Amino acid sequence: MEKLEGSVAAPMIFLIVVAVQYLSRCVELNTSRVVVNAEELKLRAEIKQLLKEANAMSQPSTFAQAAKLRRTAAAKEQELAKNHEKLIKQMKSSYDTHTKALTIIKVLTYFLLIIWFWRIPVASIPKQLMQPFGRILSWRAGGPVNENVMVGVIPWLLLSTRVSKLICRKIFK
Repeated sequence: MEKLEGSVAAPMIFLIVVAVQYLSRCVELNTSRVVVNAEELKLRAEIKQLLKEANAMSQPSTFAQAAKLRRTAAAKEQELAKNHEKLIKQMKSSYDTHTKALTIIKVLTYFLLIIWFWRIPVASIPKQLMQPFGRILSWRAGGPVNENVMVGVIPWLLLSTRVSKLICRKIFK
């Protein structure tokens, strides 16, 4: 049974870590996206129209009216900025709970994998390929067996996490 667990353990752990990193990256990207609602679009159109009208009034007799339109546009821009800031705060607070839950899931997943494969080698790699790093990768998995380095769960999790983060960043630019 130990041989079977070791043979499928490495790909299984890698796929679990990739799934967790994928979820993490999705949440990270969704927090950075800004949603534009209909009210914001309406305010932007009004500001654009007011500034267009103000710029059209270039005569000295219409200067006061143009200044009033510019002040109205500036007030609407401030209102737009406040609405935008409020929307970002709402989105951030909703995604904060997602991020916290995902962090808890990551910790529990890694902890369970470490407990499950604590003294079981996750993979075996020929000693020649792992010459300078064999001792580091075999931490808590035992020494070399039949000229193969036995890879422990903790080094494999660290390696899988780094690789899966890289993959997810390349996929979701």
